[in-house]
Amino acid sequence: MIIDMPDTTANKVSKRLDQLRDEGGAVALGRVLTLVVVAAEADVESAVDAANEASHEHPCRVVVVAPLDEVSSTGRVDAQIRVGGDAGASEVVVLRCTDPLRDHPDTLVMPLLLPDAPIVVWWPADGPVAPASDPLGAMAQRRITDSTTSDEPVAMLARLAESFTEGDTDLAWARVTLWRGLIAAALDQPPYEAVTAVRVEGQAGHTSLDLLAAWLGVKLKCPATVVRTGGEDAITRVVLERKEGPIVLDRPDGRVVTISQPGKPERHMALPIRALSEALIEELRRLDPDEIYGQVLRRGLGRVETVEAGA
Repeated sequence: MIIDMPDTTANKVSKRLDQLRDEGGAVALGRVLTLVVVAAEADVESAVDAANEASHEHPCRVVVVAPLDEVSSTGRVDAQIRVGGDAGASEVVVLRCTDPLRDHPDTLVMPLLLPDAPIVVWWPADGPVAPASDPLGAMAQRRITDSTTSDEPVAMLARLAESFTEGDTDLAWARVTLWRGLIAAALDQPPYEAVTAVRVEGQAGHTSLDLLAAWLGVKLKCPATVVRTGGEDAITRVVLERKEGPIVLDRPDGRVVTISQPGKPERHMALPIRALSEALIEELRRLDPDEIYGQVLRRGLGRVETVEAGA
């Protein structure tokens, strides 16, 4: 069910949600968090779809803040409430607002926050340079950006590293979780040799390459290199150099990875590129600070060497 509330206030929206809960028996106390999404109009529907998918594992109230292309000296809010089949396992509130309300989103969403529930803020695109200093980010336990959507993704990742505060994370980091598991499993087999260098190859501008290389460099205490290639298949190849020969994880098609090790038969495993909803679900699984991500940003990222393919 979708309910439109033009030219309204956040307090009126909150009261309408209470009425819907009383009439339909929806249990707001079953929500485990409030997910605040700050999105441009073009990103609203894709963000809501991903949040709805994530809500099946993490029931939540989703509050989307988007700009309203209209001039209003006092500020105008057009709201839309989505419940039931239009909201997954969540309640979705879309707030489209004009200036000056757009400059104070924290006061706008405050009446809609679930009591005694964690707050997570997600910027699907164009995240702030310093998420913890943002008015909404300052309210949240977790702050999720997505550097892969930036016009300058590598530069954005560097800025996020400079402003990192506990509770920050990036969806590019969630997209390397399965790679990290495969690499750890490959290294946990004989011969237990030290890795002397690592190389991560893949899509130019995709920051998952930088984060995976930085993680490997920190954990294995060795030089790490990113090789940027053409195509749109994110990470396509990881090479771990060792004395007796390299471990190679090759995923040229973005679907199946082939793992090659000296003296062992090749192994093939499904490893499709993670969808937006899967990356979001991954990040919502933990609401405590991600210490490993912090180490990767602060200690590993600056040590990664970057080269272009063919250089």
